[in-house]
Amino acid sequence: MSTIPPPEVYTPGAAFERVLTILNTLRVECPWDRKQTMLSLRQLSIEEMYELGDAILDNDFPEIKKEIGDILLHLTFYAKIAEEQKAFNITDVLNSLCEKLISRHPHIYGDTKVANEEEVKQNWEQLKLKEGNKSVLEGVPNSLPALVKAYRIQDKVKGVGFDWEDKSQVWEKVEEELQEFKNEFDVKDVSLINQEKAENEFGDLLFSLINYARFLNINPENALERTNKKFIKRFNYLEKRAKDEGKSLSDMSLTEMDVYWEEAKKLD
Repeated sequence: MSTIPPPEVYTPGAAFERVLTILNTLRVECPWDRKQTMLSLRQLSIEEMYELGDAILDNDFPEIKKEIGDILLHLTFYAKIAEEQKAFNITDVLNSLCEKLISRHPHIYGDTKVANEEEVKQNWEQLKLKEGNKSVLEGVPNSLPALVKAYRIQDKVKGVGFDWEDKSQVWEKVEEELQEFKNEFDVKDVSLINQEKAENEFGDLLFSLINYARFLNINPENALERTNKKFIKRFNYLEKRAKDEGKSLSDMSLTEMDVYWEEAKKLD
């Protein structure tokens, strides 16, 4: 039987060493941990990130702590697998991170002067280009959800000065895209609608709305997910009230359901 390090008070460094010790043991002695690869862990890591995102939106600190731990486990696991393949180890990862943070913050570790957060972000993007990136958009993962990707694209190009000067200009663009989208459906015969073109116009409208949200310092992903959670909560209330009354939603009219929906809204 393996010896588990005692649960005493640790410094951050010692606590991290404890994680590595346990992981090393599990990698050898646990059948599940032993068979894992980077590819098999990939989807689990994505799910853990979403769970952390949920906990953050709920402001649930015990759950946030738990999910951070789960993600940390995955990160150290990837480094362990890489070490076994003689590619790199966790020390290489940490040292590389430290070097990048130092080089990307010349206003802290060098002589560069900055006036505000925006200049810090602009310097960051310029430094990435000097390090070999061919485009400021290289750091936007292809697999990001479309809404998050749109926000990151806009934020990235802003870092090199490609942006609107005022939010009123952005709102004008929103109205322009809304009208173009509306025009695609402003026909008497719906069979005449060009579905592909309408979808393209809707994408343009969403992109401009996301841009406007960015100018208002609203994260559209967080905003939409809060609305999703609010809708789910209200609909769950509607289902419960119908069940308590011995009713089936499929047999109720929209007017009847709306009564419970309005009750749910008052509970927000």
